[in-house]
Amino acid sequence: MRSLVDDREALAAVTPQALLAYVRGQGWVKTEKFGNHSDVFVKEKAPELIVPASAKLGDYPDVVSEIIRKIAEQEGRSELQIYRDLSGADRDVIRVRAPEADDDGSVRIEAGVEIFTNARDLLLSAACAANDPRPAYRAGGNKVASSYMDRVRLGQTEQGSFIVTLLAPVPPSLEPPKQTELWPIAYEEPFDRRVTRMLADGLDAARNAAEQAIRGEGLDPFQRAVESGVNANLCEALSSLITKGEGLEVSVTWARTRPTPEIRRKVEFTRGDGEVFQEAARILRSQEPRVGERLAGYITASARKPSQKEGQVTINTFIDGKPVSVKTILPPEEFSRALVAHDTKDIIEIVGDLRRENHRWWLDRPHNLQVIYTTADEIDSF
Repeated sequence: MRSLVDDREALAAVTPQALLAYVRGQGWVKTEKFGNHSDVFVKEKAPELIVPASAKLGDYPDVVSEIIRKIAEQEGRSELQIYRDLSGADRDVIRVRAPEADDDGSVRIEAGVEIFTNARDLLLSAACAANDPRPAYRAGGNKVASSYMDRVRLGQTEQGSFIVTLLAPVPPSLEPPKQTELWPIAYEEPFDRRVTRMLADGLDAARNAAEQAIRGEGLDPFQRAVESGVNANLCEALSSLITKGEGLEVSVTWARTRPTPEIRRKVEFTRGDGEVFQEAARILRSQEPRVGERLAGYITASARKPSQKEGQVTINTFIDGKPVSVKTILPPEEFSRALVAHDTKDIIEIVGDLRRENHRWWLDRPHNLQVIYTTADEIDSF
């Protein structure tokens, strides 16, 4: 069964790291050097392999083709299957599968486009969380995550329902190959691997939170899972994917070039999980701090304890076109100016990070308080 791979550019794209990791993982053992840039690997009842350590060899595509041919014969699989395994051997491979595709693995074009977009959003949410776990993220607000996503590649489509494949970069381990039973401490891992670990952990945590939520625990399981990678962005992507695919299966196959205690992680979701994630996303999104928000309004209340220099004020303002009250704690100088504005009924402008806690609005890190002279018409508008 030979489904041949003869595209020289495709063969050249298989890295030496991927070749070495694959043959070691399949039981071949290095016995000696072969020339200046290759090594000999042997395995009982298997052909000898000469594996290059550099892609700069003039006949590198031919060498890769020969290795693929020998491995395919030894494993009884097609060369195309071996090539696909090698293509992902030095990357963490994320597969997003829509179970309810048509028998030929097809879906409506609109649904297919959205599945690709949501698959990207899943990984992007993990990249944001790996950098700074939060309940929600604004589009384009995390430059580290955006830079990471620029290095992710879309893999080839696969048979078996409708499957989107993402190839996530991960640096190879420079330590001698060894079997590991425990995950390394997360902060000791490179950022690229932290992202895919966060994705896998976040998917597990989201599934568990959904189960606990429908058993009557409300939003608390989702809030506890924020540190594990659960956020509004992840829940929104999951909800959409589940709806489009009538269920969902996501798997992460770990790069062979960076050993892990498991080969693959798979998380499945049922049709009923979609609405749970939609509601969780809505509530988590409402908890997202709105950084650098500028508010304008009147101070309607103030308070300061005798033992404190800072003071708390309440500002009547508008958020998203709706009248609300916002509380904030001001440093001494700005609190004094706020008291004057309160007495003179002048409008104030202030900048800070707006957040909602339960049913109340708070402005954190308040700064740039400005007192604006008020006309009679402006008074009537508030």
